Amino acid sequence: MASLGAVTYLVREYDEAIRFFVDALGFELFEDTPQGDGKRWVTVGPRGSTTRLLLGRAVNDEQRACVGRQGGGRVFLFLHTDDFARDHARMLAHGVHFREAPRHEAYGTVAVFDDLYGNGWDLIQPA
Repeated sequence: MASLGAVTYLVREYDEAIRFFVDALGFELFEDTPQGDGKRWVTVGPRGSTTRLLLGRAVNDEQRACVGRQGGGRVFLFLHTDDFARDHARMLAHGVHFREAPRHEAYGTVAVFDDLYGNGWDLIQPA
């Protein structure tokens, strides 16, 4: 195995999720291809990364119940940065809610933030 290519990330609607990831987090929209019946193949990810999030629109009650709960209440994803101050400021300017002030740990500078559905993420600049 060489790499993890994509992780499915459940969303309410494609366009609101694209706006969040592209505008607030600075991700790149890699693909947005219609699949018929309102379904789309949408992938986003950090610029320069090979890992993608496949945005999957929740289409039934079971899937809708998981939107915002994909980590079961724990931090779900870990977003690495090479400039914590820059990315933290950008995210704040776009209304991203941080659960805490930045803190310095042995492994780097980190702060937990919520995505548009309430999933917890770590923004981390590794030491």
